Amino acid sequence: MKTFDLKGNKRTELGKKSTRELRKQELVPCVLYGGVENIHFSVISKDFKDLVYTPNVYLVNLDIDGKKFRAAMQNIQFNSVSDEIEHVDFLEISDTKLMNIQIPVKLTGVSEGVKQGGKLMLKMRKLRVKGIPKDFPDTLDIDISALMLGKSIKVGELSFKNLELLDPKNAVVTTVRLTRSAMSAKQQAEGAK
Repeated sequence: MKTFDLKGNKRTELGKKSTRELRKQELVPCVLYGGVENIHFSVISKDFKDLVYTPNVYLVNLDIDGKKFRAAMQNIQFNSVSDEIEHVDFLEISDTKLMNIQIPVKLTGVSEGVKQGGKLMLKMRKLRVKGIPKDFPDTLDIDISALMLGKSIKVGELSFKNLELLDPKNAVVTTVRLTRSAMSAKQQAEGAK
C-alpha cells in the first residue's frame, strides 16, 4: 500500500481556545490513538492536500517532533461553512494487529454487457476490509470481463487474499444497466427471429 509522509509538532495546550489559535495559524489539530498513550499534535493545513483530496488511500508515516509513527487516517472533520479541515484522528498501526480500512475499487477488463450497449455503473468506490496493514493492496481489482447486461457483482461474490470484506454481502459493487438503445437493439433482434 502507498505511504504518505507527514510532519507535525506536539501540542502542549489542549482545549477550545488553543485549537482556535492553531486554526488561525493555519494549523490542524490532530490526535494519534492506539499506541501506549494518545498524542496530540498539529500539522500545517496545506500538508493535508495530497493526503485528503485524492481517491487513493495511504498509510501515513508520521514524524512528530522527530519521533516516527506508522498510522492510518481514521476520521476527519470539516468546517460545515468553509469546508476547511478542522480536526484529524490517526490510528497507530503495527504489522501484527488487524485493522479496518477502506480501499478503493478498480475495475479491470471490458464487460460483455458494455459491448452490447449497456452502461457500466460503479456503485461502491471503496470497500471496507479487515486485515494486517502489510497485506493491504493499493486498490481492490475486480475483473468485469464476464459481466453481462442487467447483471451485477455483489460484495459476497468477491474475495481477496488475506483480507476480510466487511461490507454487507448483498451490497452491489458494480452493475451493467440496460440502456434504451440496448433494449431497442435487443427487441429488434428478438423481432427478427
